[in-house]
Amino acid sequence: MMAGRGRLVPCVCLGLFGVLCWVWVSFASFPDDQLHMEALDAVDRGAFQPQSALSEMEFASISSYRGPGNSDRRSNKELPILLWWSGGLFPHFPGDTERIDCATSSCLVTSNRKVQLYKRTASIIFYGTDFRAYEAPLPRLRHQTWALFHEESPMNNYILSHGPGIRLFNYTATFRRESDYPLTLQWLPSLDYLLEPVVVSLEEKNRLRREGLAPVLYMQSHCDVPSDRNRYVQELMKYIQVDSYGKCLNNKPLPEHLEDTATATGEEAGFMNFVARYKFHLALENGLCPDYMTEKLWRPLHQGCVPVYRGSSVVADWMPNDHSTIIINNFPSPKALGEFLKRLDENDDEYAKYLDFKNPSHITNTRLLEALEAREWGVNDMSKPNYLNGYECYVCDQENARLAAERAYRKAPKKNQPPQPKMANNSHMGCPLPSPGYGQVQDLPADDGWLQIWPQDYWQSLDQAEGLESLIRHNESDPSLLWKHIQNIAVSRARGKH
Repeated sequence: MMAGRGRLVPCVCLGLFGVLCWVWVSFASFPDDQLHMEALDAVDRGAFQPQSALSEMEFASISSYRGPGNSDRRSNKELPILLWWSGGLFPHFPGDTERIDCATSSCLVTSNRKVQLYKRTASIIFYGTDFRAYEAPLPRLRHQTWALFHEESPMNNYILSHGPGIRLFNYTATFRRESDYPLTLQWLPSLDYLLEPVVVSLEEKNRLRREGLAPVLYMQSHCDVPSDRNRYVQELMKYIQVDSYGKCLNNKPLPEHLEDTATATGEEAGFMNFVARYKFHLALENGLCPDYMTEKLWRPLHQGCVPVYRGSSVVADWMPNDHSTIIINNFPSPKALGEFLKRLDENDDEYAKYLDFKNPSHITNTRLLEALEAREWGVNDMSKPNYLNGYECYVCDQENARLAAERAYRKAPKKNQPPQPKMANNSHMGCPLPSPGYGQVQDLPADDGWLQIWPQDYWQSLDQAEGLESLIRHNESDPSLLWKHIQNIAVSRARGKH
């Protein structure tokens, strides 16, 4: 790992401008382990003057549903406020502020940054991809928690994959099952989606094979990614025929009516029918991380094709049964995988076993069934909240409980315990160092494009996370000081003191 760091030495020569471009993620709050949510001191109180921002807003209730345990009858002026720091995700309804009535309590939610210093602003919610150092609401106020919402690829922000980065947050909603509000099955609408009949029969697929259609489909247009999937697919192509569409390793043009790339990102009928003709879909995620699974995996299962998968290292935990997906990491080499796919292509009975899960009685994974049954949010299901609103309500209920415990403690400290600070840990994101799609990193030439980007990005993100943690710990608010903190850490590490 330190060898990987050695490649970062030239980066030290970057000036301040380079660093600010390079730090493309913002930092979140540094939880104070000794913070017992006590009354604010005189210095903190000064931050709350004036309190005029809310007078400019109109607060409307957008929810016709009130949770069965919600007896919150407070007026809007009395409710705690949740501030979305990433305005692009808000509002979810007309207006820049709204009242939400959740399972046990109510809050106001807004994207108006004027309320950042307001006493009632209890939590600030960040969208992981937009998490930027130069936009952080510093100094961090002692009475506020920070919440992370990040359902996208780990490649979007590796600072969240390091302990010092993820520990900046009190609440998390990520694709990891260990997060506070897991979004692991965000790309799987329902069990019925998996049980849909096979789109193209095996007989028809065999007929198309005799006419020259390859057994394996690959379709990617995002080529330079940390999973380095093209390197693996390129090697696999030596051992089995692959039809590759899109911009990456392209060897076959799409039909003219499907050339619009927007078609491929949705489930337009013409596109879906086109790709369903293939027996196997190469389903390689752009980033590798436990529980990170996208439509690349679920869509072939939906269509009745067999995904050949690499992404989440624990993907088997979520499959319909133990014989529905071919996991690349189970094969010692692309050659071994290619030979296995050839055998399946030639054996209808063995191939058909991978589609047995289309029979409901053959879905044997109780973890999958229970997770789909228990999740409170829906995908394209108007009878349930979406996970964005669901997470808002999770934070709202958590904050109301925390504030109630704080009031009880202040009123009778001998009878009540102070609320314990929550802090996320590395299991809430924790994605590993990117590795080559095929071969060993030490065997790559120094000018390899992937090597020059992704391992460096990962280690630089650790430096950023440590620098930001230090910046917040020292209650700094000048982003230009970030470079100084990172330099100090680098010097300390070189001297063996970090």
